[in-house]
Amino acid sequence: MSPFDKTAPSQTDAISFEFDLRHSPKKVWRALTDPELLTEWLLPAVGFKPEPGTAFAFKTQPYPGWDGTVNCRVLESEEQRKLSYTWVVGDMVLDTVVTFTLTPTEAGTRLALVQSGFKPDQKQNFGGARYGWNMMGGKLVDLLARIP
Repeated sequence: MSPFDKTAPSQTDAISFEFDLRHSPKKVWRALTDPELLTEWLLPAVGFKPEPGTAFAFKTQPYPGWDGTVNCRVLESEEQRKLSYTWVVGDMVLDTVVTFTLTPTEAGTRLALVQSGFKPDQKQNFGGARYGWNMMGGKLVDLLARIP
């Protein structure tokens, strides 16, 4: 099951994806909050704890125009239900919020992913994030199929 892009064509300030996963909320939560698992599907997380107020960073290889760092702070964390954190990329002056919402279903979990706060002049960032979440969402689906 790959991510379903729910972003409306007219939408420019938020990206929205939905996943219907055949995995328990507990397992999906683990993939969203375990730093080792985050590294496998998203980015290497440094200092991450799913506790409100926790500052952490995602760090990867830099490339021209980006130092490879995403600075974050946990805003909300409700185990197996909701995780929200800031997503700030300094070189790109991108200051957004990423929110994951888990809803139990008969078959497993519906995972909603929203990245909000894009400004009108950030169309390139918006497009890049949309592409990135689609790709990383596919990696998340693959990871969940592999882990116990």
